[in-house]
Amino acid sequence: MDLKDKTVVLGVSGSIAAYKAVELASQLTQAGARVEVIMTKAALEFVTPLTFRSITGRPVVTDMFDLSSEYSVEHVALADAADVVVIAPATADIIARMAVGMADDMVACTVLATRAPVIVAPAMHSVMYQNQVTQENVAKLKERGFIMVGPDYGRLASRGVGLGRLVDITEILGTICQVLGRNGDLAGKRVVVTAGGTQEPLDPVRSLTNRSSGKMGYALAEAARDRGAQVVLISANSSLPRPVGVNMIDVGTAQEMLEAVKKAVAKADALIMAAAVADYRPKRMSKDKIKREQASSLRLELEKTPDILGEVTGKFLRIGFAAESENLVANAKKKLEKKQLDMIVANDVTVKGSGIGAERNQVVIIDRKGKMDKLPLLPKREVADKILDKVVQFLVKK
Repeated sequence: MDLKDKTVVLGVSGSIAAYKAVELASQLTQAGARVEVIMTKAALEFVTPLTFRSITGRPVVTDMFDLSSEYSVEHVALADAADVVVIAPATADIIARMAVGMADDMVACTVLATRAPVIVAPAMHSVMYQNQVTQENVAKLKERGFIMVGPDYGRLASRGVGLGRLVDITEILGTICQVLGRNGDLAGKRVVVTAGGTQEPLDPVRSLTNRSSGKMGYALAEAARDRGAQVVLISANSSLPRPVGVNMIDVGTAQEMLEAVKKAVAKADALIMAAAVADYRPKRMSKDKIKREQASSLRLELEKTPDILGEVTGKFLRIGFAAESENLVANAKKKLEKKQLDMIVANDVTVKGSGIGAERNQVVIIDRKGKMDKLPLLPKREVADKILDKVVQFLVKK
């Protein structure tokens, strides 16, 4: 995430989940955001202002009439400063007060005074959340444009299990990034991304596949989302967390991915094929598990899988990836020309700490005019933004 120059107002209310807001504040701060924390009186029973101040480096507001606060006299100043207001955790009490427009403490007052988008992450006992009054209050907030995140189903502070648990922090962070990027340079564009490694079944329990983790494709999907794009992520066999605010389609084989891509690109502005598609599959799949005792050796007859980029064409930007172990640029250019791509991203899989399964990638971006940009070893999210910079340039020219 890159939230530099963004102001996030974090409202914390009195839930046992308040301790999770500390981690949220920490991650937002690490992403470069200016985090302004405001707390209800009940929240002070669960976590101290000093904790948040130590994390954010900013004073914490707890009292509307604290004359030492820079926001105490002109309390709407905090509401004006916000790029986004996040209430996490949000109890039934603060949800009710926001729904009727009360301004009896700094959290409710800020929500009432702000023009910024408001994200609400409920956390309470399941009976309280499912109560008709709470549901009506939640519905009112949604009608007014508030963005509700959660709650999740799981173990509660009462030691019971139900719907009312605060969602994972990553989901709140993803929602914040999506909201802040709504007017980005890809706003109104539809981007289709493929990720992961396809699996071609040999028998009911075995398959031919590769070591792709899907990290590059997922980074591209999240980066496009954070720039305002409508994103479709077609993922093959990845264990990564599902990105927030992205239309996710799960596939297994190359054939399934081909069919999903054909449907997804109907209204696409760009297709980015970051998936590692198996080049071959068993010609015949055994309906039963192949037993070790059946023979001392096993011979497989393979056939080519569909060429997705070769079969999927249209008036959208087409970007491919080339993972090579030798002659990186030459082989990438051949693929670029053969498949008539607009751009190709090539990476040498032999570079230590780069490529398959790694957190970083070192790539060369080549466009159809032959222009090359050699990037140093970077986190995959930074590589994703470099690629999308070129996507934006191409779409603007188009």
